Amino acid sequence: MRVVIVTESFPPDVNGVAHCALQTARHLVDRGHDCVVVAPATAPGTDADTSAACPLVRIPSLPLPGYPQVRVALPSRRVAAAIAEHRADVVHLASPFVLGVRGMAAAARLGVPAVAVYQTDLAGYARTYMGAGEAAAWRRIRSVHSAADLTLAPSGAALRDLQAHGVPRLSLWPRGVDTVRFRPDRRDEALRRELAPNGELIVGYVGRLAPEKQVELLAGVCGLDGVRVVVVGDGPSRPGLEQALPGALFLGRRTGDDLARLFASLDVFAHTGPFETFCQTVQEAMASGVPVVAPAAGGPLDLVAHGSTGLLVPPRDAAAVRDAVWSLTADPALRAAYGAAGRAAVEGRTWAAVGDRLIGHYTDVLATRKAVLAA
Repeated sequence: MRVVIVTESFPPDVNGVAHCALQTARHLVDRGHDCVVVAPATAPGTDADTSAACPLVRIPSLPLPGYPQVRVALPSRRVAAAIAEHRADVVHLASPFVLGVRGMAAAARLGVPAVAVYQTDLAGYARTYMGAGEAAAWRRIRSVHSAADLTLAPSGAALRDLQAHGVPRLSLWPRGVDTVRFRPDRRDEALRRELAPNGELIVGYVGRLAPEKQVELLAGVCGLDGVRVVVVGDGPSRPGLEQALPGALFLGRRTGDDLARLFASLDVFAHTGPFETFCQTVQEAMASGVPVVAPAAGGPLDLVAHGSTGLLVPPRDAAAVRDAVWSLTADPALRAAYGAAGRAAVEGRTWAAVGDRLIGHYTDVLATRKAVLAA
């Protein structure tokens, strides 16, 4: 099968869209499919080596005003040219919004089926950044995704949102996790002594530091006796969060085995953002054998079994986050039980298994398109 992945973000970017697109490309190549990735160009001087194992077409881009870590592709004929030159059987659109919309239009002109992957809660972002605009965001989402042969939602909550807002032709496609890289035996006692030299229990957040992540909800956790909050990630909110979270240790962006050691060395993982369509970091914490505290909204509803692998709390409730973390820090046996149950829950969610499900969706779309043309 010949596939073109058009993605709004790709490594070296660090976010869920980029990571999923990279893993998808790798899996397609591993299964013998012919894949090309189309993505925005990186910032000048940035190392763009991604180990994607397939050709990569970069589209000229500019940084998003106020959030330079995000780059937006400029209009370019290279998108349509890449699809045509590759003679694509299917176009995969990862979180289509700007570049993906151009990919969708090019696929339609060329008569190539398009599979759109919904990954970003644009309506939630509109509410966070503008205080309004949710209805307009959903009109945009509906318009973009209605043009696809199939839209794949990463979680039950995302699927229900799309259904409620009139997006047709939906199916569920979750995310995989690298259970070899993220595993409990990566726990590093020397690293723990470095992070918490006084023997504190370590509560960690991993992810972008941006307003929609609401990391400031960890302020109450910073005030708990015998607890050290560790924040892994970067973004525009970091300066403010360094003021809002007294005593927290900010480690910046970490990746690869370094990130895996950090995950496994936590005692509790706390996620705060209520706008996650999936939440890959929750799954990576579970693979690392770490109990999770997360909001009872969006993707975490599918991932965290309340009272079994972690605790779900009301969204945007700092006191609930603090109390949930405290209940876990005070009970080592409960932490161990939740961590073990979390690891067991994700062991079958490998990228290979999830990637094969994606190929099945491609096959179904191609069969449907063929049947329509033959009718």
